[in-house]
Amino acid sequence: MISVKNLEAGYGSLKVLRGVSIHVNKGEIVALVGANGAGKSTLLNSISGLVKVTGGSIELEGKSLTGLSPEKIVHNGCAQVPEGRQVFAPISVDENLTLGGYVPYSRGERETVAAVRDRMMEIFPILKARLTQYAGTLSGGEQQMLAMARALLSRPKVLMLDEPSMGLAPLMVKEIFNIIVKLREEGCTILLVEQNAKAALRVADRAYVLETGHIALEGNANDLLRNRDVQRAYLGKEYKAIND
Repeated sequence: MISVKNLEAGYGSLKVLRGVSIHVNKGEIVALVGANGAGKSTLLNSISGLVKVTGGSIELEGKSLTGLSPEKIVHNGCAQVPEGRQVFAPISVDENLTLGGYVPYSRGERETVAAVRDRMMEIFPILKARLTQYAGTLSGGEQQMLAMARALLSRPKVLMLDEPSMGLAPLMVKEIFNIIVKLREEGCTILLVEQNAKAALRVADRAYVLETGHIALEGNANDLLRNRDVQRAYLGKEYKAIND
């Protein structure tokens, strides 16, 4: 589905990613875990066209995304829910969702947009009750749901989630991850960046561990969940003790 090979990217003279290679198969949840500053968000932003790629390649279904504008990358089927949600605070929930459906709507897929919107109201019922409310007045969890629904309205082939649990209460984190699993069950392909490594590995099919701009480990998510090095570095002593 999506393939990243030997990717190099960064900010000005600062090289953040050094030869990163990952792939996500259709219908998978693939997690990217690692410490703050490892380059996880930079990788997603590089795929989205928000960070300049200086080496390597990015392909979606065999078509190159390398060097394309963010708008064209969305048109090609890759949508990102950014870190911090970044909903359009001064406008309503309804208007945020309308903007999310711009790409398929511009292709004349009006009935499809309406159907996807209806499905979003089923997956995120709280949004249906908040349609006329300004997006900036929603709780953090509600904003996360809005950001996810907005991205899904573009009908992406790959949905990229950047720290969806950030700043949320534990019950809301659980709900967000339940929704992520539900989306995968409906055929959504997901690339998930998440500081909460335990939660990410529990829902993912495969995972990559990113350290200072390169892939340190990769494999089945359950295997990485049981890996002693991953436990010590990312899951904490309490989790390790429980699983001994």
